[in-house]
Amino acid sequence: MLPLWFKLVYTVLALGIVVIYWVRYGPGNLLWFCDLALIGLIAGLWLESSLLISTLALSVLVPELVWNLVFFARVIFRVRIAGVIDYMFEPERPALLKALSLFHVPLPFILVWAVWTLGYDPRALLAATAMAWIVLPLTWLLTPPERNVNWVHGPGGEKVRQQRVHPLLFVAFLMLALPIVFYLPAHFALYRLVG
Repeated sequence: MLPLWFKLVYTVLALGIVVIYWVRYGPGNLLWFCDLALIGLIAGLWLESSLLISTLALSVLVPELVWNLVFFARVIFRVRIAGVIDYMFEPERPALLKALSLFHVPLPFILVWAVWTLGYDPRALLAATAMAWIVLPLTWLLTPPERNVNWVHGPGGEKVRQQRVHPLLFVAFLMLALPIVFYLPAHFALYRLVG
């Protein structure tokens, strides 16, 4: 159902990004949910797995759309809504890495297109929640706090650390908040859109 040419192009581009990120940032960086979606979508496309693609869509659709909104508000209107994309405008960050990070722009649309084509699997809500409950503690354990991958050390960008509650309590809060704040709205939207 999904075109072979698209699977091939996507696979080559995604693997190229993964290799460069691995070399530049280390394997822990690939625990970002957006990077997991980038990688997981390779398998989802080739297997044409509605469950896998639906799960990835739930896990990143809302944050990726926010990323795009914030990014294009900054590019087009020169308005800084939030710091989530500040790294894209740091002069010391290499242009190649900024260009590679533009995968955030098409990713939500590719996921929605793939869900539209293959259908939405409602089991994705449980699968995305289970994935978050595995990935968030692993991120807290395996990545340096100054990188703040998946914001497990505090809301915001790199080097942000919340100190109001115990760190593990904050991770537990994220494990509950992600399914409610991000996954449920995406679940209802995709279920209504695709069924």
